Amino acid sequence: MSLRDRQRAETRHRIQRQAIRLFVDRGYDATTVNDVAAAAGVSAMTVYRHFPTKEDLVLYDDFDQLAAATISELPATGSLADRIGRTVLATFDLADTHDREILLDRLRLMISTPALQARHLDSQYRLQEAFVTGIGAGADDPTAEFQTRAAAGAVLGVAYTALLRWAAEDGESSLPELFREAFTSTFGQSL
Repeated sequence: MSLRDRQRAETRHRIQRQAIRLFVDRGYDATTVNDVAAAAGVSAMTVYRHFPTKEDLVLYDDFDQLAAATISELPATGSLADRIGRTVLATFDLADTHDREILLDRLRLMISTPALQARHLDSQYRLQEAFVTGIGAGADDPTAEFQTRAAAGAVLGVAYTALLRWAAEDGESSLPELFREAFTSTFGQSL
């Protein structure tokens, strides 16, 4: 990663952290993009350059790219649900040790803010697409694409259930363990 890319990532991270803090403290609707810009020490234009919409300040993450990269690196063994589940688990393992509080705050905002709920569903769809792309199931094999999309949707439903429980327990439980438990009870196999 070049110096410029690192600086952009650091700026994006700083802006998002300040936005989440303000949304939690003041409320999502009561906080403006100008408030976020001032707290992050940047212009409103810089905020919009990194986050095209106010909703993106909460919803943006690298999970789609990370998921696609991770699943393409995993051995193509096991069921589709198993491969996708191992990818989600690897990401939850990272989340459990990195930015745990920010993830918990983001999740609470997504659950409780009507303006974010619909956009959150859009991000779930993009993630499902990342799995289809990462596995390589394309239009040339409609059956494989359908099966991958169905498996991704099911695993993402399990992941969402684990995330909701984790948020309800204020992050006290282990997110990876909650996901493992939900996955096992849904698919009858452990990860």
